[in-house]
Amino acid sequence: MTYTLPPLNALRAFEAAARHLSFKLAAHELHVTPAAVGQQVKALEARLGVRLFERLHKQLILTAAGQAYLPEISDGFRRIADATSQLKPAGAVLLQLGVHGSFDLRRLELAAFRSAYAEIGLRVLQPAGLHELVEGKVDLLIARGLGHHPGYRCDRVNEGSGLGDWLIAPEGTADCPEIVSFRDWLRALPVENPLEVHGRPRLVGNIRS
Repeated sequence: MTYTLPPLNALRAFEAAARHLSFKLAAHELHVTPAAVGQQVKALEARLGVRLFERLHKQLILTAAGQAYLPEISDGFRRIADATSQLKPAGAVLLQLGVHGSFDLRRLELAAFRSAYAEIGLRVLQPAGLHELVEGKVDLLIARGLGHHPGYRCDRVNEGSGLGDWLIAPEGTADCPEIVSFRDWLRALPVENPLEVHGRPRLVGNIRS
């Protein structure tokens, strides 16, 4: 069977915006800009030939079509999420890594990590941000920013100053064996990388805030 589906990102943007009745809150949830959410929803409406929202002054309202569409789309995402949660990566210990949306996962050589640390079942959530870490949806996070977060151990990825990528873990679990193993993996990766001018990620020290 071949499924005729709109783009998944557009459906996610619609579903989040419809739940919150806000492009701003949907953007926060999806780690994108409100303009990006609005563009995805507009593209979805154009593709379907159906208006899903009424855009009033400082107010977003679902049309009748949007109201009918939302529960079906939400149920579909819920089923996908439930089915995904039942899948367990191989390994005695589950490690859930969050990664910000613009990070290239190829830099981490995850297949090689899984081969080297067969005892760790690594699962990746992207995009993810600090609130996923705070809520316990991920165990550690590669985030973009300044890396100063009280109560968290922050290790800079790659050299530089100012904004950058940081490996962030709660102070209470930062020294758990599986997190230490991933931190060591980042430290051991060579600097040379044909995929990027700036090289592979490499921890260059840590800041404890």
